Amino acid sequence: MAVKTVSLRLPMQGNSQIENITKSVAEALANAGLSAGIVTVFVKHTTASVMIIEDEPGIRADTKAFWDRAVPDDPAWQHNTRNAGEDNGHSHLRGQLQGPSVTIPFLGGLLQLGTWQQIVLIDFDTRSRTRELIVQIMGE
Repeated sequence: MAVKTVSLRLPMQGNSQIENITKSVAEALANAGLSAGIVTVFVKHTTASVMIIEDEPGIRADTKAFWDRAVPDDPAWQHNTRNAGEDNGHSHLRGQLQGPSVTIPFLGGLLQLGTWQQIVLIDFDTRSRTRELIVQIMGE
């Protein structure tokens, strides 16, 4: 079994910005030269997550609204009160709940996503930064 690893870097704005990375992952897979296996997409940050959604404007808005309701920005989060200058306790909690990675099977060199499924990066942090993702492809 072969393992190929690709690093992706994306400039992000934070505040639950969603960026579709499906094309970048598919390109990494195409360049790997493998026909069947799994792809894992992992973000190397605690205030961002990778997930699969139907990527359309309504779901993007609903996703942001969901996170704002489920884990609101609150200066009373212990992370904020114990660390001078920190305001992103909610960002860490959202990242913990959503998780840092997804795994997608591939066959015939193609991601086996459903019709409406898209891979996205969501940045929960409170400021802009460049996010690093690892795309690891295992297969034959």
